[in-house]
Amino acid sequence: MRVNENILISSLTTMRLGGPARYVLEVESPSDVSDAYGFAAQFGMPTFILGYGANTIGHDEGFPGAIIINRMQGITDEVLPDGTIKVKVMGGEYWDNVVEYTTNKGLTGIEALSKIPGLAGAAPVQNIGAYGQEIASTLESIEVYDTTSSTFKTLTHDDLNFSYRHSILNTTESGRYFVISITLVLKPGEMPRPFYNSIETYIKDHNITDFSPKSIREIVSAIRADKLPDPLKQASAGSFFKNIYLKDEEVDDAYDKGYPVHRGKDGNKINSGWLIDKAGLAGLTLHGFKISEKAPLVLINESATGYNDLASARAEITSKVYDKFGYWLEQEPVEIFYEEPER
Repeated sequence: MRVNENILISSLTTMRLGGPARYVLEVESPSDVSDAYGFAAQFGMPTFILGYGANTIGHDEGFPGAIIINRMQGITDEVLPDGTIKVKVMGGEYWDNVVEYTTNKGLTGIEALSKIPGLAGAAPVQNIGAYGQEIASTLESIEVYDTTSSTFKTLTHDDLNFSYRHSILNTTESGRYFVISITLVLKPGEMPRPFYNSIETYIKDHNITDFSPKSIREIVSAIRADKLPDPLKQASAGSFFKNIYLKDEEVDDAYDKGYPVHRGKDGNKINSGWLIDKAGLAGLTLHGFKISEKAPLVLINESATGYNDLASARAEITSKVYDKFGYWLEQEPVEIFYEEPER
């Protein structure tokens, strides 16, 4: 375990916001994980689990405890009797390396999740998804450290209670489990058509006839590179707002108003980027944050100096979208902060 003191959270997160963390603990083995929590308990400090930092916002006051970062790496696979492939990934692996590994083997199931920044251990936390795929569809189980019992456990797919951008790991059991590894079950083959409109358009425009996992990965990578800023080059947290999911009784009203409702296996949704664009906000800079013209879900930190700037930009965007469309946008990135418990 590597122990670091007084590290700026802004240096650990891609939005580049946040004051100092008292400790940053980097764990490289399962035993390091229990040591890290023991270290924090010894000093009565709160803990926060941080991955790549691409979906995380820091506060100016920093964090008075220990931020724990997963550095465990490794990918293994085995062929199951039914021909599917079980892939075990350590939580500290960079997620896109996992997609590259599996698509190079001709395995389908996560190819559309290419270029999503983050670590493998964070993938099931918010049930990452894109272009018609989500991690919940392929995840069999995860190995975790349970901070309530100080034991290692295996949680199955059903234990995690997945939904859109949610699992128990970021809702009812937030902060309880540290993900050691994830296990996926993939299969040789191709992603079923029809694909998402943006993929179909790219295929048509480039006369592509190869729909192998590796080819879909290349297509998705090209689409994302064109639309989304590289968080290592332009400070952002990826998609800042979640899409709007409609109840069945709300769909007809949205259609009548001319809103583009996408019907999918995960429900009926409206792209929040479309709402932001049609509210006249795309391309504007608010309180130091530029709303991306190509991907209005993304906020780029161009000159903001603190969390209050972000809060002001967020409030302005959400209120203008609500005033025009009647939908409240919900933030996707999690936040690092500490509240003193009530006495």
